[in-house]
Amino acid sequence: MLKILLAEDVPMVRGALAALLDIEPDLTVVAQVGSGDRIVPVALETRPDVAIIDVDLPVLDGLSAAEELHAKLPTCRTLILTGLGRPGTLRRALSVSVSGFLLKDTPSERLAQAVREVAAGRRIIDPQLALTAWDVGENPLSGREVQVLRLAAGGAEPPEIAAVMHVSVGTVRNYLTKTVTKLNARNRVDAIRIATEAGWI
Repeated sequence: MLKILLAEDVPMVRGALAALLDIEPDLTVVAQVGSGDRIVPVALETRPDVAIIDVDLPVLDGLSAAEELHAKLPTCRTLILTGLGRPGTLRRALSVSVSGFLLKDTPSERLAQAVREVAAGRRIIDPQLALTAWDVGENPLSGREVQVLRLAAGGAEPPEIAAVMHVSVGTVRNYLTKTVTKLNARNRVDAIRIATEAGWI
């Protein structure tokens, strides 16, 4: 019997996924959490074989939680679920050693099979998403540029970003200018759109 931890912030979706998985004779959901910060503590308590993790979780995003889980409980495989197939998100998922990456519109029987496959040590990636990630290429932005753009995307102005990052307003403006140039964007708003669609922020 494979033990599963399910991390999904929408209760109805979480309940539906748990019900679908519990129908399978060889799968059992041993824990359910609604935020990323609960994944590791609950996993250490319940010792699941596979953690199914939504990308967009409150408090701590799914990929950061998956990275922490891999460090603290390497025997637990991770299968990432997302509603948005962003190539940059897939690239980041692969960089933090997730075992699988599926879109939420994947047929339910495919999810159960994917759990079995990642538990057996295989890597599962939605084929269409893999092709798109190949086409899009690497994120050209540095870590600091990503941080600045992410804060700007949340509505923060340069003085607020400077305060959060402990740099000068001029430095923030330089980062924003560089991101616009690197992404061949028309302006800051366009740079945010490009980076968001690619899954880089």
